[in-house]
Amino acid sequence: MKKLLLLSALLISATFSQAQDSLTIRRFYDEALVNGQAYDNLRYLCKQIGQRLSGSAGAEKAVAWSKKLMDSYGFDKVYLQEVMVPHWVRGAKEEAYIIDGNKKIPVPVAALGMSVGTPASGITANVIEVKSLKELETLGESVIKGKIVFFNGAFDQRFIETGAGYGAAGVQRFAGPSAAAKYGAIGAIVRSITPALDDYPHTGATAYADGVNKIPAAAISTVAANKLSAMLKLRKLPLIKFYLKQSCQTLPDVKSYNVIGEIKGSENPNRIITVGGHLDSWDLAEGAHDDGTGVMQSVEVLRILKATGYKPKNTIRAVFFMNEENGHKGGIKYAEEAAANKEEHIAAIETDEGGFTPRGFSFEGASPAFLKAVNAKWKTLLEPYEADRLVEGGGGTDIGPLKETRPAIRLIGFRPDSQRYFDIHHTPNDVFENVNKRELHLGAAAITSLVYLIDQYGLNL
Repeated sequence: MKKLLLLSALLISATFSQAQDSLTIRRFYDEALVNGQAYDNLRYLCKQIGQRLSGSAGAEKAVAWSKKLMDSYGFDKVYLQEVMVPHWVRGAKEEAYIIDGNKKIPVPVAALGMSVGTPASGITANVIEVKSLKELETLGESVIKGKIVFFNGAFDQRFIETGAGYGAAGVQRFAGPSAAAKYGAIGAIVRSITPALDDYPHTGATAYADGVNKIPAAAISTVAANKLSAMLKLRKLPLIKFYLKQSCQTLPDVKSYNVIGEIKGSENPNRIITVGGHLDSWDLAEGAHDDGTGVMQSVEVLRILKATGYKPKNTIRAVFFMNEENGHKGGIKYAEEAAANKEEHIAAIETDEGGFTPRGFSFEGASPAFLKAVNAKWKTLLEPYEADRLVEGGGGTDIGPLKETRPAIRLIGFRPDSQRYFDIHHTPNDVFENVNKRELHLGAAAITSLVYLIDQYGLNL
């Protein structure tokens, strides 16, 4: 009889707890949808500050404004975390064209981040088209030396989650130019990493291997890539050449900052749940989805908690990381300081996949048993808001270094709908007008809800 009474009491308690959780989460969504400030904050960031490439005047302005914004919300602590970051500049607008006999056909290109420039007169050479790094290796120096290598590996349209397609194609941009240089190439052009067919070149970082000659590298739009590929197939190689001129350069490192705000935990102030995105952006546009939406959602999480009167047990921290795009120095610095200060991070959530309709969260390295438990506990609470897809997957670039100093931390990625993100990612189209207010605020509420559940119940499920 005592066992039955105990079981009954536990069931009643669990039911009551879930009802309370449901009401709390509803309050978060009401606050976000009725009084949400992420969209207006994003407008200011995009329109009054604009591009925020690390080391730039825009990045410096963004840091000052972000700290002021956090201060205005009355968080328990707001501070800057110093970090040295790369300072790459694009210079004058790039120039490129296909040379077909006596014809010059202009094509849209954009220098890859961290690329070197060309000589002042540009470079002109025959073009070798490859679809992968493996194909590059099979050709060797005898074919490639003195040429411009054209990496034309297309975005694989079969991936439902477009981030997987980006990752698969991304290696040609990140590693391709340096790989081509090993075989004597004098330049590299890379097909933009996007499922879209348009005339917007998508920039992004490339990396040069140690001991390898640095060659100019640029992204070419998908429309232009198709045109160049078709021309190479129709005509003999010596007839088709490519001209590229760009004046980018890397200047000495610059002092910058991560911007951090927090609400102290009422029971466990030394246990930290971090939510963050990156404040820097590429220089072609306003960095609205990448990652203005992420940082504005992160600070909105703290604002919602405070506005609804929720007192967290653990410290909740919003971090605007600097330099995700071309160096990851902000994330590395944050992890180093966390280790030096012996901070106990129990979870970190990154939002860096755009401000689109929320779908759920991915848990890095999650076991089937953990996923079963987290879905059993929390799926029904998030299901009414269609943010209940709780799966194994990546956490994020900026929070990744935390794993090296605290292996027990759970890294989590916010997963919005991915279908439109890589249409505008790293392009001139990444502007405020392409962000939907309701989608942005739904995402902020979803992240707040997960932070709440972790704060209440932990992750030892």
